[in-house]
Amino acid sequence: MRLIPPQYVKPFVKRSKNDRNDAEAIAVAAAQPSIGSVPVKSAEQQAAAMLLSVRELLVRQRTQLVNAMRGHAAEMGVVAALGEKGLRELQTEIVAADEAAVPAAAKQAIALLGREVERIEGRLRAIEAELMQQHKANPLSRRLAAIPGIGPIGALNLALRVDQTQFASARHFAAWLGLVPRECSTAGRQRLGGISRAGDERLRQLLVLGATAVIQHAKPGRPATSQWLLNLLSRKPRKLAAVALANKMARIVWAMMTSGKTYRPAPAA
Repeated sequence: MRLIPPQYVKPFVKRSKNDRNDAEAIAVAAAQPSIGSVPVKSAEQQAAAMLLSVRELLVRQRTQLVNAMRGHAAEMGVVAALGEKGLRELQTEIVAADEAAVPAAAKQAIALLGREVERIEGRLRAIEAELMQQHKANPLSRRLAAIPGIGPIGALNLALRVDQTQFASARHFAAWLGLVPRECSTAGRQRLGGISRAGDERLRQLLVLGATAVIQHAKPGRPATSQWLLNLLSRKPRKLAAVALANKMARIVWAMMTSGKTYRPAPAA
């Protein structure tokens, strides 16, 4: 049994799409030596990563509710700062506002959204506590968490969702995550654009966010700040440097998964 990504089969479909042409395209694509396949996951592997997907869904729902609260409050002229502290201040201002500024129906609707946010936050705390137990029980996840910019959630995502044996090199793994430039070259002229954004979107997002956090605290003398990163920040924008650092982090992750070694930090700049 082999699983072939559908985007690799599509170029082999001739003219109109039907079952016959699809079957022929799958057979032709499967016979190509350069077409890779996706490893088949067991039920246990799928179940282990399912809690991470549930957490991501709840985080998205919480973000939607918070944005709805801020939007409805802004219609009434109540605006607060971003973040958890700003959200609490917003709820306090809504409750304390007089009837002329914020009618009772608006207060009731915003309070309902606030209770839903608190309910989701309670579930998230329980899920994150269970995920931390999984992280502590997983040796690979604990080793990956030692990399600057990768926390327990990111390390557990990488440990449960990545099969390092399907990648020939660290560069192949970074390309699978979409952290390399998209190429549109012809006639011997190389043209590189933005990153391809291929592969697992959540893993790429976690690596880029972790790299952004490292860059925010990048200073000479700090353990996670290398001379390579300082030189990159001196000549490139911070967002571009964050993607480049995420690419480097992905290569380190593949090397640690393949060799079984622990993270060895580079000398501080």
